[in-house]
Amino acid sequence: MIGWGDVYKVVAATVPLYFALFLGYGSVRWWRIFTREQCDAVNRLVAFFALPFFTFEFTLHTDPFEVNYRAVAADVISKAIIVAVIGVWARFMSKSGCAVSWSITSFSLSTLTNSLVVGVPLARAMYGEWAQQLVVQLSVFQAIVWLTLLLFVLEFRKAAIGMYIDAADQPSPAVKDVEASAATVFSEKEQGGVAPAIGGKPSLWALVKVVAHKLVRNPNTYASFVGITWACVANRLHVALPSVLEGSVLIMSKSGTGMAMFSMGLFMAQQEKIIACGPSLAALGLVLKFALGPAAMAVGSIAVGLRGDILRVAIIQAALPQSITSFIFAKEYGLHADVLSTAVIFGMLVSLPLLVGFYVVLELIR
Repeated sequence: MIGWGDVYKVVAATVPLYFALFLGYGSVRWWRIFTREQCDAVNRLVAFFALPFFTFEFTLHTDPFEVNYRAVAADVISKAIIVAVIGVWARFMSKSGCAVSWSITSFSLSTLTNSLVVGVPLARAMYGEWAQQLVVQLSVFQAIVWLTLLLFVLEFRKAAIGMYIDAADQPSPAVKDVEASAATVFSEKEQGGVAPAIGGKPSLWALVKVVAHKLVRNPNTYASFVGITWACVANRLHVALPSVLEGSVLIMSKSGTGMAMFSMGLFMAQQEKIIACGPSLAALGLVLKFALGPAAMAVGSIAVGLRGDILRVAIIQAALPQSITSFIFAKEYGLHADVLSTAVIFGMLVSLPLLVGFYVVLELIR
């Protein structure tokens, strides 16, 4: 049962994130320390250095041989359900020209969770050590599979937009926000209105080559795979990472979450309103996060035969607040960063009472 001490542990893990957010916000809004270009540079630093080391550090300390494969299978099924729901929605929205972009963002909102900051202490308080380990396992699986898949889709979208903009003879470097620069091009493309350049429309193979080249140069592509590979070797052969290497990784990984929230504060300070995306999209993000995600996980968990407390932990884990990494990627690739930042900030604020509510309801239907 959750006590006030457990609530304090969750709050104590969350408040430092808002401290970093406050510093980032004040650095631009009040103290005028950073320019817009410097803010972009900070986000790139987080995306290409801090986050890869953070991902590598927490994956290399897991035990891949103790994974609950039923829970992982339930996670895969839940994601498939969410993709199917979003696909049906996108079919009706295809004429708007933004269906692809919103499909990616909706997937991020409904699937990617901030497991390590909020989920770990809360799961341990609710159900014990085994629940904490399950949350960590699903978090590692998220880093290896879902965040890598998100990165691939974002790179693919960016490459496609760049090629179609070139085909339409529109100079892409002049526009900062990829979403803003490409909305018209995608709309015209889907309606068959883009006149191809001399070389015609870009082929799928050309897109794949561009995306592969970008992913090879992106350290996020390697971080989780190298980390889990070392975890397999370390747990099988009972060896430890040399202290000099672990110290080098740790000094960078510790900056990951804090700098990500700092970058989010920088982004917020550049917006006209605190709720940058508006109340309607903010509400949509909360519904996707706290309704669609847990519902899909419940169906996936029941489908693979999860019952009892492990089913409850799986559902609660799917209702954890928005992944901070999803905002960093959204900002880097120019895709609805305002929506993701709002989901992270306000999602964490409302998550504790909502998750306790989930816990109480799930306990009542034993």
